[in-house]
Amino acid sequence: MSNIVLKDKYRSILHDEDENIQWRHGGPPTYGLVNQLFEQGRTKEWPEGSLEEIVQNGIKSWEMELSHKIRLQDFKTIVPEKFKLFVNGREGLSAEETLSLGSYNALLKSSLPENLKPYNSNEETFESSHEVFKSAFPRGFAWEVIKVYTGPPEIAFKFRHWGFFEGPFKGHAPNGKIVQFFGLGTLKVDDALKVEEVEIYYDPAELLGGLLSNGDSTKTSPCPFSN
Repeated sequence: MSNIVLKDKYRSILHDEDENIQWRHGGPPTYGLVNQLFEQGRTKEWPEGSLEEIVQNGIKSWEMELSHKIRLQDFKTIVPEKFKLFVNGREGLSAEETLSLGSYNALLKSSLPENLKPYNSNEETFESSHEVFKSAFPRGFAWEVIKVYTGPPEIAFKFRHWGFFEGPFKGHAPNGKIVQFFGLGTLKVDDALKVEEVEIYYDPAELLGGLLSNGDSTKTSPCPFSN
C-alpha cells in the first residue's frame, strides 16, 4: 500500500515539514471533498501566480490554520501580535480571540435578541460550531475569490462561499439545495504578505436563511432575517 500523500494545491503550507506544529486533531487535515466541491462549482479559474490566486489560496490557508492549529506561534499566514478581524463593522477581534472563538462564531456574532438568533454564537464552543456546519455541509463549504480590486499592502476583494445543505442544521432537515453568500473583504498585509488586519462585510441572511427557510424544516419558527 502506498504511503504517498497528495499535496493540497490550494494550501501549500500544509506540507511544510515542521514537526513542532500542534494540530487540533493530532495531524494535518485533508481537503479532498471540499476541493472537489470547489473545482466543480467555482465561477472563476485564476491564472497560476496571479494576485487573485494568491489571495484565494492565502485565505484558504488562513482558514485551515484557524480551524486546525492550536497555537498562534504555528501560524504562517498572519502577524499574530498585530492581527485584527473586523466583521460587518463590529469591534475587531485579536488573533487570540479569533482562535478561541473559531471562524464560524467569529463571523456569526449577532446583535439580535437572544430569542431571535437562529444561530447563537454565545452558546457555541469552537468545537460545537464546527460540528454544526460540518453536519449541514458534509461535502464542505467552498470559498472562491470573485474579483480583486486593489493590490497590497491593502487588498480589496469580493468573494463567494457555498455548500450543499445535505445534513441537518439545528433540527432543520436538509433539502440538498445550494446555500451560498457573497461578500466583500480587505486584507492589510506586510511585505511578506502576512495578514495584519482582515475586514469582512456580508449578509448573514444569505447563509442562515438558506438553512432555515427551506420548506422542509422540522421546526416551524420563521427565519428572523426574512422580515
